[in-house]
Amino acid sequence: MGTAGYEGRGVSGESLIAAVRRGDAQAVDVLLEAGADPDSADAHGTSALCLAVDAFDLNTVEALLASSRLHHTAADGHSPLLRAIDRGACDITETLIRHGASLSVKDAEGRDALALARHWHRTGVANELRHRSGRPGPIRRRTVRSASGATCEELSLGDLTARTGHTAILTMLEPRYEILPSFEELLSRALAEPDVDHEVWWATTHALQQRHDPAVWDAAAALCDRADPFERYFGAEVLRVTNLLDESDDSPFDAPLVDLFVPWAAQEPDPRVAGALTAGLADAMDSRAEEPLAVLARHSDSKVRQWAVSGLHHAAETENPKALAALTQGTKDECAAVRQAACRAIACAPPHVEDAAEALTSCLADTDESVRVEAAVRLALRDDPRGDAVLDGLDATDRDSPYHWLLYDVHRHRTWGR
Repeated sequence: MGTAGYEGRGVSGESLIAAVRRGDAQAVDVLLEAGADPDSADAHGTSALCLAVDAFDLNTVEALLASSRLHHTAADGHSPLLRAIDRGACDITETLIRHGASLSVKDAEGRDALALARHWHRTGVANELRHRSGRPGPIRRRTVRSASGATCEELSLGDLTARTGHTAILTMLEPRYEILPSFEELLSRALAEPDVDHEVWWATTHALQQRHDPAVWDAAAALCDRADPFERYFGAEVLRVTNLLDESDDSPFDAPLVDLFVPWAAQEPDPRVAGALTAGLADAMDSRAEEPLAVLARHSDSKVRQWAVSGLHHAAETENPKALAALTQGTKDECAAVRQAACRAIACAPPHVEDAAEALTSCLADTDESVRVEAAVRLALRDDPRGDAVLDGLDATDRDSPYHWLLYDVHRHRTWGR
């Protein structure tokens, strides 16, 4: 329904609450534009923003943020921020803080944001749910993934639900209170979660990167010889993120990272650690990484191969023969994600490199649509019409299409790029 559908009719708070409850962020936008009160509440006095937080609905939270009162407390005494922390919703907590939510608001027990996050971290989600519900269990569990790709568990007992994001939230909050846990403490927080995609792994490594402390680099590098692959992974991730997020002009971490990662990757037996090392080499602006990346493009683990071929785009630009050979082979990989990444990288070769064009053309008949589209787009950006038949079958105006921005790149190139 467009905005015009509400003109002249008035917009009730019930309409907004209903849209929030069904998770319709687009309808929320329309209703707010039509004059709905962003601070509308349900029959229990719970605001639209708090309801969106309760539903772990980041899109609807973001739709409401521009006009809702961030510091308004609900009937339970929680502000939207405290509610997000209580639910263990790390992505929503971070979004609310970024939009100015106050850290000083306290709940009915006198706990501010930091104290509430620390309470859940120490107690544990399962224990806290049992305490609040008065039930022994069983607890229902499921793994959920945020928009950033990080994972966490969602635990439910009776009508109570919380996610295991509290330790990540605590780690994110501490620097805002000028609290800097030790390297060992942050390592132990990550190691407590066996899923390296869990939010706490990013929170802890990012917190260490933000310190810009040479001692952090040394402590992370020292983990390369640990027997526990999770410790090695943590060290590799801290080093990779430190280099990736460095904003200095002279790229001081590229060379040290390559010095450490090249021999480490050559002997690393764990595929997760090898993936982190390969990702670090792929991001490094150092030509010495090109040869080991070409070797890693033949690794037994598909994620390692995907990182490796992605990192060879600079080598393709300079017509490095080993890189071009690895990328050509990558376009024939058994894994579609590797083939797609190889198409993207090999397209960086200069226009006169016919082997690159032929490799892309061969992917136009790939069994996976995303690979076919990637190859067709890369050919189009090289002013090669051989993939046009693939592109002609797609709707460039569909903003919900996974190929929308790729097709937009083609349109922009053909309109202004020549």
